[in-house]
Amino acid sequence: MVDGHYMDGNMLAGPMRELFAVDLTSATGRCANCGVTGPIAEMHVYQHAPGLVARCPSCEEVIMRLVRTPTSAWLDLRGAVFVQVPMPPETPAGW
Repeated sequence: MVDGHYMDGNMLAGPMRELFAVDLTSATGRCANCGVTGPIAEMHVYQHAPGLVARCPSCEEVIMRLVRTPTSAWLDLRGAVFVQVPMPPETPAGW
């Protein structure tokens, strides 16, 4: 539904910065190919490609690619159904 009450993508800057300020190896992901769910730390990571390639430990399908250039980083998660990042509990305002 499009109602004109949207914000542009710049509003994601704060939430995304918070998300990627955590150790992602403790995050959980699900393989889009075989459906196995497990911590990022258990993926099989290969360095002999342009960048890093993380594969599912169950079916060996590519889940994630991370390539760093001198000016940017490219993160491809198309092999993951989701990535769940543990977050600390929110503190109520004023505490």
